[in-house]
Formats: sequence, C-alpha cells, structure tokens
Amino acid sequence: MSQASQRVFSGVQPTGNLHLGNYLGAIKRFVAMQSSHECIYCVVDLHAITQDRSVWGGPEELARSTREVTAAYLASGIDPAAHIVFNQSQVAAHSELAWIFNCVARVGWLNRMTQFKDKAGKNRENASVGLYAYPNLMAADILAYRATHVPVGEDQKQHLELTRDIAQKFNIDMADACTEAGYPDGFFPLPEPLITGPATRVMSLRDGDKKMSKSDPSDLSRINLTDDADTIAKKIRKAKTDPDALPESMEALKGRPEAANLLGLFAALQDATLETVLPQFAGRQFSELKQALADLAVEKLSPIAGEMQKLMASQDHIDAILKDGAERANAIAEPVMADVRRIMGFVR
Repeated sequence: MSQASQRVFSGVQPTGNLHLGNYLGAIKRFVAMQSSHECIYCVVDLHAITQDRSVWGGPEELARSTREVTAAYLASGIDPAAHIVFNQSQVAAHSELAWIFNCVARVGWLNRMTQFKDKAGKNRENASVGLYAYPNLMAADILAYRATHVPVGEDQKQHLELTRDIAQKFNIDMADACTEAGYPDGFFPLPEPLITGPATRVMSLRDGDKKMSKSDPSDLSRINLTDDADTIAKKIRKAKTDPDALPESMEALKGRPEAANLLGLFAALQDATLETVLPQFAGRQFSELKQALADLAVEKLSPIAGEMQKLMASQDHIDAILKDGAERANAIAEPVMADVRRIMGFVR
C-alpha cells in the first residue's frame, strides 16, 4: 500500500475548552497529514459521555463543544471537502462494531488499561461501564473504516495496542468466515501509530510534570485555543520556571521539566526540533524564552481563535459540514459492517 493510499482515522473529544495540548498533540498533526494520507477526522461525542455529566456538561454543552471542536479543525486548516469531518454519533457503525468488540476483547486486557485507572481513580466501583469499555469503542472507531494509521499521543498508545489485539483476535477467531468472505489474510488491518515531532505530550504551564488538561482547576495551567493575545502572553509570563539559566545541552535538560516543556512548546510551534531550538536559548534567562514563546504563540494561535469565533457564529454551516461528513463516513463504514455481519453470521 502506498503512503497516499494509507487511511488515517483520529478524533478529539468535545469535553470543554480545547487547549494548546489538543492543538499540538492532535489537530496540528491532522492538518499536516492531509497532504499524504486519506484522512477521517471525528468529533468523538460518544466518548465524551463515558464520564459523569459534570464532566461533559449536559446536552447543550455537548452540542456546543462538538461544534467548537469542528470549528477548531476548520480554523486550523483541515479541509472538509478533501477529507472527512463528522461527529461520531451520526454514524451507527461505531456503536454496532463496539458491541461486537465488547465480545471479542478480554476483561484481562481492559483491566490493564491505565487510563481507566487514572480517570476512575479511587471511585472505580462507581465508574460507568462506558468508561471501562472505552478502548473497545476506540477500536471500533478505527476499524469501522479499516484505517491503517492513527496519530496518537503517548497516553493513547496502549489503546492502539489493544485495537491491534482486538483486530488480530477477530481475524483468528473468524478465520474461516473471513476466508469465505474473500479475506484470507484476515479482515481487519492492524493499524500503526503515527507519533512524530516535538511536544507529543504537552505539559501544564503550572507543573511541568503534569499533562496540560482542561480539567485542571487553574486556567493559568493551559492556553485555550479561544484565548486572546493578551491572555496568551499573560499565561506564558506566569508559567512556572526553575531558578537556573536555560540548559546548553539535551543532557542538562534532564530533570528540568518546566524548561523542557517551554522549550518543547517553542519547538513545536516553530515546526522545529528541540535539539535545534536549545542552542537559541542556551545560557539565557527564562524571561527571554517566555517573551519569544509568547510572541510565537500569539502569531500562530490568534488567527485560529479569530476564525473559530467566526465559525461558531454560523452554527448552520458547521452542522452542514458534520452532516455531509457523516454521510461520506457512513458510505465507507457501512460496506465494512456488511462484511462484518456476514462474517459473524448475522442474518439480514
């Protein structure tokens, strides 16, 4: 399979304000992949409801957040005509295939998923079944389109490994039926991760050891994609640092999480590597890095915030894009599901 024919699937949850971590870790990469891959980009609203309503906000907030993620996709440069942009709940294949995968995946596999442990915390007995089975739905999201590649952050690599395990077990368990259906090598591909470039894991501006998160109670911990220029500059000025001058080597950067985070953010926004950015600031004070980072962040993010604001004022336009994308996504997923039903022996 040539690179041009590789199919990428990925999605972003609509659970509150999008931030710089979402942009650098996901959306910016989505934009870059458009030139080399067939791309399907989803707003994963079914995933959003796996946690308590206090997290996803209820019906009005979910609808608003779904449109906001779509606006961020478009404002960042994703082309909904050349590629597919839709929200997950509009394509029934996701839910149908997720149930089949609930019956393929093993409880022991899910028990190893660290993200469930992190999100459920000490309250595991009161967590939803949806949160526990979330990785099976993620597998269905990918495999309903027989996607070959998935851009993932470090925290999602484990889920992608599970997706590969589910695909492989399905192929082995149903080998005879797959062969009869015309797939002697197995029906589902084993999708590969795409993890490239700096800042795949963006950390909090208030604690370089914690991931940047919309759930952090301090708004100073993150840069929201809707922040204006003054707010972006203020948050970067207030970012946590250490007392030493900036390091001169990658080795000296170890054990300095705040320095690594701010330099990594600069590198990612500049489309550079940490190794090439480090000499620009070696031996200098954090204040100089913060000023340069603030200027760069404002330059890169302010146009996105402005375009998002315009798009959010045109709800019908966003909804039309999601509807068109869902129809095109369903045109890919439904033939896949027809084969899955035939392989499983479901009478239609």
